[in-house]
Amino acid sequence: MKKLFIFFMLGTFGTFYSQEVPKVLKTSFSKEALQQKLENEEGKSITMQEILNQHKGKVVVIDFWAGWCRDCLKALPKAQELEKNNPNIDFVFLSLERSKEGFDKSLERFDMKDKDNYWFASGWKNDFNNYIDLNWIPRYMVIDQKSAIAKYYAISPEDPEIQATINKLLQ
Repeated sequence: MKKLFIFFMLGTFGTFYSQEVPKVLKTSFSKEALQQKLENEEGKSITMQEILNQHKGKVVVIDFWAGWCRDCLKALPKAQELEKNNPNIDFVFLSLERSKEGFDKSLERFDMKDKDNYWFASGWKNDFNNYIDLNWIPRYMVIDQKSAIAKYYAISPEDPEIQATINKLLQ
């Protein structure tokens, strides 16, 4: 009986706490998602639309992460390698830290200060994250030169579809 209970609990929590591929892989953002406000390192408010506009004409990889996220920290060296191997691609880092202080500390601690960083001051649940079905981090997206979603869902920087999507967009 004890083994059955443990098996049930592992199955329940394993399902509850694991990433689940969204049923619909979106190719564009809603107006509400694009109006979502984030904050930059200086604490200035900026919308997701404004962030994408800064990178118009470029391929962008969006990396959702947080300094408290063990999976994110394990993926960080591979994410840095992806960035290093793609110098013509813009990388945008969206933090899900719980506070501005946590955001600032993580940027310093993980040597992220020289990157394009923003954080969701509104918290995890917001129009942008809800629209893209963000249910776990790390998460990676590839955005094309016209700000459309080219790769909607990847949970590792080592996902071969990320590089394949980048390569296809650069042809």
